[in-house]
Amino acid sequence: MSERPKAVWPDGVPRHLDLPERNVWENLAEAAARTPDGVALIYHGAEISYGALHRRVLDLAGWLEQVAGVGQGDRVLLYMQNSPQFVIGFYAILRANAVVVPVNPMNRHKELAHLVQDTGARVALAGQELLDHIVPHMGAGGLSHILVAAYADMAQPGYDIPLPSGLEAPGRDDYGISGVSGWGAMERQARAPGPVTAGPDDLAVIPYTSGTTGRQKGCMHSHRTMMTTIVGGVLWNPQGISGATLCVLPLFHVTGMQNSMNGPIYCGDPIVLMSRWDRRVAARLIKRYGITRWRSISTMMIDLLNDPELKSDDLASLRTLGGGGASMPAPVAARLKELTGLDYIEGYGMSETMAGALINPVDHPRRQCLGVPVFDVDARIIDEEGHELGPGQPGEIILAAPQVFLGYWNAPEATEAAFVMRDGKRFLRTGDVGQYDADGYFYIVDRVKRMINASGFKVWPTEVEALMYDHPQVADVCIVGCPDPRRGETVLAWVVARGPLTEAALIAWCRDQMAAYKVPRRVVFVEDLPRSASGKVQWLDLQHRAARDHTTGVD
Repeated sequence: MSERPKAVWPDGVPRHLDLPERNVWENLAEAAARTPDGVALIYHGAEISYGALHRRVLDLAGWLEQVAGVGQGDRVLLYMQNSPQFVIGFYAILRANAVVVPVNPMNRHKELAHLVQDTGARVALAGQELLDHIVPHMGAGGLSHILVAAYADMAQPGYDIPLPSGLEAPGRDDYGISGVSGWGAMERQARAPGPVTAGPDDLAVIPYTSGTTGRQKGCMHSHRTMMTTIVGGVLWNPQGISGATLCVLPLFHVTGMQNSMNGPIYCGDPIVLMSRWDRRVAARLIKRYGITRWRSISTMMIDLLNDPELKSDDLASLRTLGGGGASMPAPVAARLKELTGLDYIEGYGMSETMAGALINPVDHPRRQCLGVPVFDVDARIIDEEGHELGPGQPGEIILAAPQVFLGYWNAPEATEAAFVMRDGKRFLRTGDVGQYDADGYFYIVDRVKRMINASGFKVWPTEVEALMYDHPQVADVCIVGCPDPRRGETVLAWVVARGPLTEAALIAWCRDQMAAYKVPRRVVFVEDLPRSASGKVQWLDLQHRAARDHTTGVD
């Protein structure tokens, strides 16, 4: 079916990608050589040129190699919010021939413990505000070095758009902990790295996802799979390049990483960074810096459009808008079109595909649609027996494409289960139920995987359940999704308690154990959980009950 989208293929866009054969770090090196004085990063009034960004990356790469002992193929945790230091850290790890493990800054103790143990990482780059969470994982076979970044050190003092609360403190050279170093002290050493030895087929990044089970798994991506969606994203939507990009999607996630950081750097364009979402700040930055390109999620767009202070001239510079993670509601898309004259370009991808594999054509977009297969992507629909289905027939979406990951880190059985062979090609089983029409546009229908989509964040119930079972008074728990008018879905916990336990106390405990977006917003205490004859919890019954109670207002 991959030939069907020909009629709606964007004008002037090639159907096949010719990729540079190189380490992704070289994209930055080339941009710095072309425009050393061009602005690369803008962060709360401070600007960093491409030449300066390049030098900072080399300084850190040298420190990683010579002080922290990082060698080719070693995994390095990157545990920060969006900031200049995240960008520097990302490219320095690649320049040191190592592998980036981007970590959600909302991750807490148990999640971090799993990442340290699973990756074997001995070095982490961490935000100063996150230091208390990462330090306990030093020593005893864990981390040996942590380099600490204070975002305020790279912001302009007194800027009229202040840093988010909690990020205002300057950095220190010495944190009084063996193995913990300050960013400024590292830069003053100005160490030069050795030669680049990692090439296109070496590992570059391992973003973690839960896949089809609750245990987080690392998606192994090479420099080549990364380059596929970097170059492809630029070519698919060329009118959005050669201007400033607003970077507010989290850079630890592949959509923000590729669309809001790596794509603009490949082109040598400016990036305006936001550490946290704030609709007023976003509108001010778009107007002030003439932002032309913005990738977001529907929740951000809904919030922005609900701002009573928003005016059409605040967004007048925008030339392209889009995103994924959750479908854009039709009324919101219509309001956005009225305000900006732009269509919101939706797409579909996963951590396993390093961002988009299906994207709407910029000249012929459709609303609440995943889009069409992009460069060299073969997308099909199969039924439960593996038979291929035609237009209008719902089934599981499977993908064969050059950007598909190499496999799950340290999980060969999960890797084998993630793929199916057809026509001599290895197809990724997405776990999502969709269908395509006669023109080749794909639409989501349902999910095979038991997953909750909360504001574009994927929440895996079995992972949250596993964490909650550590509470001494939780005897049994089932996590389901509940409809939410703003987040799309939210997390609800059905809990069987061993003794006195309140909803507020359990939610507070969860906040200390897991990322905020995974924390249940509601807890319903029950005598027992419904189970099948084989003893399996009937989670779907509870999910239907949650949806029904939400609709009727019943608790």
